[in-house]
Parts: sequence; structure tokens; C-alpha cells
Amino acid sequence: MRRLLTAFAVILGASVALGSAAAEPRMALVIGNSAYQTVTELPNPANDAKAVAELLAAAGFEVTTAPDLGQAEMRRAIGDFSARVAEKGADTVALVFYAGHGLQVDGENFLVPVDARITRESDVPLQTVRLADVMNALAAVPSRTRIVILDACRNNPFSEINKVVGRGLAIVDAPSGSIVSYSTAPGSEAEDGEGTNSPYTQALLGVAREPGMPIEQAFKRVRYAVHQATSGRQTPWESSSLTADFVFFPGASAATTPSVTATPAAAAGAAGKPTTGPKGAGTQVALATGRGGQARTIESWRRELQPKSQGEAYEIVVREDSLEAYQAYLQLFSAPPFQTRVREIVERRKLMVAWYTAVTVNTPVSYELFMAQYPGSDLFVTAQRLFGRASGRQIAIAPAVAAPCICAPPQPVVQPTKRRAERTEKPEKRSAKSTRSERRTVVRDDGPPPPPPGPSGPPIAIGVIPIPIGPVIGPRPVRPPYGSSGHPHGPVTGPAGGGMRGGGPVIRQGPMSAPGGIQRGPMGGGGGFRLR
Repeated sequence: MRRLLTAFAVILGASVALGSAAAEPRMALVIGNSAYQTVTELPNPANDAKAVAELLAAAGFEVTTAPDLGQAEMRRAIGDFSARVAEKGADTVALVFYAGHGLQVDGENFLVPVDARITRESDVPLQTVRLADVMNALAAVPSRTRIVILDACRNNPFSEINKVVGRGLAIVDAPSGSIVSYSTAPGSEAEDGEGTNSPYTQALLGVAREPGMPIEQAFKRVRYAVHQATSGRQTPWESSSLTADFVFFPGASAATTPSVTATPAAAAGAAGKPTTGPKGAGTQVALATGRGGQARTIESWRRELQPKSQGEAYEIVVREDSLEAYQAYLQLFSAPPFQTRVREIVERRKLMVAWYTAVTVNTPVSYELFMAQYPGSDLFVTAQRLFGRASGRQIAIAPAVAAPCICAPPQPVVQPTKRRAERTEKPEKRSAKSTRSERRTVVRDDGPPPPPPGPSGPPIAIGVIPIPIGPVIGPRPVRPPYGSSGHPHGPVTGPAGGGMRGGGPVIRQGPMSAPGGIQRGPMGGGGGFRLR
């Protein structure tokens, strides 16, 4: 009878899983890279990929396994998987599991194919697959939930670049509707394990099978299990922007009832609610403010941890994995070895948050600040290189000085003469003068002005003034002919026939028509000043 009940329970669980899979299509791509061609082989990624593929198939996923892929094969597998997800529709759950080597260069993460040949830092982008490309390929197709699980933070096997790249992987942003789980914290290395599976995969296989376990709670439990199994050397981490609930196996779970150690954020996750706050808000910023999308102060963590024993408080802060929780623990408890482990986590996490900020801002000032804060870190050399690159970029995009136009020869600058300056007076000055006198005198710069009009009456003799005046050189302005109707001084006559010649006055010196002076008024006879 007991065997019959057990078999019935298994069949019921399988049918529930299949019903859930029918309700939401589940697609999974599982990659395990073990047979590296230029570095030492990794024994466990192939085992990890096989075990995870079996887990996901039991959870209702349509699984595609892809062991030991080269770069071209990895790119093709990711592209084909994205196309199949798009065919399934917008309600699909898409999951990618990767086990193998991973690197960070210049703040970016790269998954290493088995055929990668890396001898210098510049080879990494050319020989590997960017994690950002994987995330972008998944985000480009409509799907309900995207899950990326990376057991890929093992030690860097490429000794040629060990001194110019940082340890482990860098912080990554999970796009909206996604969750990214690392087998260890950013900037740290994961262990391949001494058994048939890595510590991370071993913990995931045990936790994920619990019915009704929300994925956020599952990863918290995986974190604490791996941390304990490695004596604090490895602490998994995740970035979440989930907007929908997800469990590997449906059913009631003990995790749905918050325990005494659960925080408000953990209780929300245990109740099946996303712990990411507003849709798309994500928990990538929760590195510094605490997971769950809602920041908690150190004081609030102190109040929660103070009545706990050191072991209970330690388990809480490792599961929650927030800086505020760790700092509150350090203030309350000082006994080794937990205090030492927590302090190391805090220091490394602060460094990686500062590095994430520097790379995101990506300016000379941001890299200078990082180098001043962490001069002895493993990322200092990278920060120096990126500082030089950012400085050169700023110089390249600086506004250029406009070159002088050489299409036409420069024109000489003409300084106005005194008379021309008088002619180009400001309008306000001219208007002021015009109010004082209705008559305007036009001053021409083509020779001496004509004699002013004299008073009416008989001519006045004022003496002989010899004025040696030669011919006028240059063009003469055209004036109205002087005559009885135009000249202001009266008609002009002379022996040569009178009038104007050449468009202007010609002043000649000759005998005066009247002794002892210049005759003003009408000119006659053959002497005196004449106008021809």
C-alpha cells in the first residue's frame, strides 16, 4: 500500500509539472565546456550540464544540451535558441545554464569556448562570447521570464593575462523580466569541486527540487549551502529584475511560511511575490542597499539580528547578502570564524560596487576616484588603462577651433578720415543736429569747398591772397551744372563761354577784376577767379 501511494505521488507530481509546462512553455539551453584545447580540461562542467539538463527536463523544460562548444558553435547555439523561444510565444520561460570558464576584462564578462586561444588581453573579446550578447539575444525576443545561471567563475587558466584582468566576473545588470545567478560573488572565484559536480551545481540540484520553492528563495538557500560547503570561500550571488513568479516544481513548500529568520523581503519572496520592487527595477543596485528592491538601514538590521544567536544571525545575513546586513552583523558579533568571513565579503563587495560605478560612469574622474580608493587592488592596472582610454576620448571629442577662411584675400582695413567720420555720425547725433538747423551741409572730400555765400550789397575788397592751387587730380563727382537756376551765388559767366567743364569747378589764378581784393557776387570781365 505504501509503495502504491508513493508511486501515485510521483505520477501526480509529474502530471502537475507537465500541466505547468503546458500552461507556460519552458525552453532551456544547457552548455557545459570541459574539453578546453589550450588549457587544462575541467572535469565537472560536463557532469554539471548533464545533471542540470535532467533536472530541467523533470521540471517541464524542453532542453537543448550543447557540450564542449567552440566560439562559432556557441554563437550559433544561442541564436538558434532565441529563435525557438520566439516561436513559442510571449508566455515562454527561457533558461540558459552555462558551466565552464569565464573572464572579466574592462568591466565586461566573457564566456570562454573550448577553442579559445588567449595570449594577451586584447584576444579575449575576439576569442570568447560576451555575456552581454547572450542577455541581449534573450531580451530581444518576447518571453515571460528569462533565467541565466552561470557556474562560470572558476580560476583564470590563461596565465598570460592574469596580471591585467580582475578575478572572477564583474557585476552585471539583469534586464527587466530576468534573473542572473552567479556561482560566486562578483570579483571572486568558484571552485570546480572534488566530487562529480561543482559545489554550486550540487546545491542547486538539491534545493530546486523542493515543490513550490520560488526561484528567489531557492537561490538564497543555494547561497548559504555553497558558503557553508566551501568554508566561506565561495558565496553565490544573483541580480534580479523578475516581473513574474517562477518555481521549478509547483506545489506547497515549507518556504511559503516565513521562518523566524526571514526578513520582510524574504517573506515577500516566500509568499511567491517578486522581491524586486517595481517592474523592471531590478536588484542590481541592491548590492549596496540590500536585496529585495527596498533599502534597509544598518540600524533596522541591528534590531532584527540583536536577539539572535551568532549562528542564526550569520545564516540570515549570508542568505540576504546585503552590505547593510553584513555591516550590522560586524557591529554585533566579533567571534571568529564568521566575523572574518563576513568582513572579507564586505570588503570585496565594496570594491566591486566601486568598480561597477567607475566602469558605468566611464570618465577619467571615475577611474581616478577608484584608483585613489583601491590602489592595491587586482583591478588597478585595468583602471589605469581605462583612465587613459577615457582621457583620449575626451580629447578627441573636444570642440575644434574654426580655421580662418582662405577663400578670398583679406581686405585692408580702411581707417576713416576726419571728414568721413563726420559723414558717418551716429543716427542719434545726426538727429540732434538736425533739430538745431534745417539746412544740412554736405561735406565732400574732393577738394576745397566752394566759397561761402557773402552778404548782399556791394562787393567788399579784403586784400590780395595768393593761393597757388593746381589742377584737381582724380575723378570728380558729377554735379548739376551751375547756372542761373542752380548755383547759389548767382549766374556764372566768363569769356570761355561760362558753365562747367569736366563736371566740377576749375579754379585759376589771374588778375583781379577789382583792385585790392576778391570780388564776391557776380563775376564778370576777364580777370579775377574764374570757374570754367
